[in-house]
Amino acid sequence: MPSALDLRLDAAYNLITGPGGPIQVGSIERFGRELPFIVNAPTNLADYVAYFSAQHGDATFLVEGDERLSFSQVYAAARKVAAGLIEGYGVQRGDRVGIAMRNANAWCVTYIGVLLAGGCATLLNGWWQGGELAAGIDDSETKLVIADVQRAARLEEPGISHGAKVVTLDIAQPIDKAIAPITDAGGSADTVLPVLTGDDLATILFTSGSTGQSKGAYSRHRAVVQGIFNYVTQTASIVHLLTEEGLMSDIQPATLICTPLFHVTAEIPVFLQSFALGRKLVLMPKWNAEEAMRLIQDEQCNYFVGVPLMSYEILTHPNRKNYDLSTCKSYAGGGAPRPPEHVKRLSEEMGDAKPLLGYGLTETNAVGCGIINENYLAKPLSTGPASKPLVDLAILDDNGNALAQGQVGEVCIRSIANFEGYWNNEAATKAAFFDNGYFRTGDLGYLDEDGYLFIVDRKKDIIIRGGENISCQEVEAAIYEHPEANECAVFGLPDERLGEVVGAVVWMKPGSTVTAEDMCSFLSARLAPYKVPYKIWMSNAALPKLGSEKIDKVTLRSQYREEYAAEAVA
Repeated sequence: MPSALDLRLDAAYNLITGPGGPIQVGSIERFGRELPFIVNAPTNLADYVAYFSAQHGDATFLVEGDERLSFSQVYAAARKVAAGLIEGYGVQRGDRVGIAMRNANAWCVTYIGVLLAGGCATLLNGWWQGGELAAGIDDSETKLVIADVQRAARLEEPGISHGAKVVTLDIAQPIDKAIAPITDAGGSADTVLPVLTGDDLATILFTSGSTGQSKGAYSRHRAVVQGIFNYVTQTASIVHLLTEEGLMSDIQPATLICTPLFHVTAEIPVFLQSFALGRKLVLMPKWNAEEAMRLIQDEQCNYFVGVPLMSYEILTHPNRKNYDLSTCKSYAGGGAPRPPEHVKRLSEEMGDAKPLLGYGLTETNAVGCGIINENYLAKPLSTGPASKPLVDLAILDDNGNALAQGQVGEVCIRSIANFEGYWNNEAATKAAFFDNGYFRTGDLGYLDEDGYLFIVDRKKDIIIRGGENISCQEVEAAIYEHPEANECAVFGLPDERLGEVVGAVVWMKPGSTVTAEDMCSFLSARLAPYKVPYKIWMSNAALPKLGSEKIDKVTLRSQYREEYAAEAVA
């Protein structure tokens, strides 16, 4: 039966979305049926950002090191970027403009500027090596890339080729100097910006699945804005409860951005939602638990979100006692599950703060499920119920038929916030959806009697390392590039801190003297560091096969996971 917290959240939701409430829910026709739709949300991101930037004006929005920018300053800088892109670089409506930078004020300003110019913000993974970046650029048909010095250097490495012009920003400079290579190229306050609609192309984010090379998931403005307002609805419900209890703080809401902005979790529920909330964002270029605690203390952050290992590192840090973290009331996680023991310890050892968990995907624009506070303690293995008002969550079999409550099947999500498809990949797009509009997540799970989702396995051949999806096939393909590699299998190994790390077993050609260390060095030149196997076993014989002559990865994974566990104990 519903918990007391569920009943209170439902009551708050009904007030917020009911007659006279600030968020009005109607419907929109898709897939031959009516889907929930937030009718008073802006139609596009340009209008959304302009409205809330004006509303919050001089309030602090972005903090990076010593530089502090208000909402109005961020919008003004983004407006200059948009003019420069249009007048100086000829960006037109729908053009893909790549962003390849670490987290920085300049990343945020550039992202908004691309949207204001009518471009499609194409978020290139900042951890990728040169070849991976080039592949993403060409796959998305991106003709202009705005990069920081490090990423630009990777794109200029010998042997790396792509079809884009690269504009390099020195993001260590104050914002006006950082964006000067764009703004000095042309444009002014008189540059006319396009009038956008919900149907305009908004973003491309890259996602790793079982098919190797990352795919570009593209979304239109309507989907992204609706996804943002689905989060705003949830936040408003929680604020209502805190206000009822007299616990709502009067300080400006603030959170760290310590996960990459090119990931959907940082992009939508954190960065973009913050415009509506008037929330201050404190940027961390690189994760460090002690620095995170210092920033939480000094900037009075009330909300923390990251992959679960981040909050666990704060929890267990020997210097935690030296910092005043009392303003932070929520430690949210996403991208990977938390062990139940971590949930319990966060609740018991972090003062008044409580653990939260969200479940969403790049393809759903981060919208999916969520679980908080005592509900999370009661069901620590769950990701919570479907997020209101937009999410239609179902457990389906391989034919798209609904399974009974408690039965395990594929977790599927249907909502107006879902992505449109994979860029230039009709086959993958078709495979990702059932005809009735449900997106196939590739996760296996079931719903309990209260509608709470429990994920039990994955259909896709991927590894989730600290929230990063890694395609086993992509790592295997890189191994096979070695001229002496005969056969290989890549799989996940359990890791208490990261959830999983990459493991591989490789059979080399007879007479090869290549060691595991040699193979790691070989792969480091081809793959982002997080994809390089943590452990490689060199096999002396051909790998076991199934009757179909495919490598028996299930047996190999089981065998080497046992060996890995035994080594850890020893």
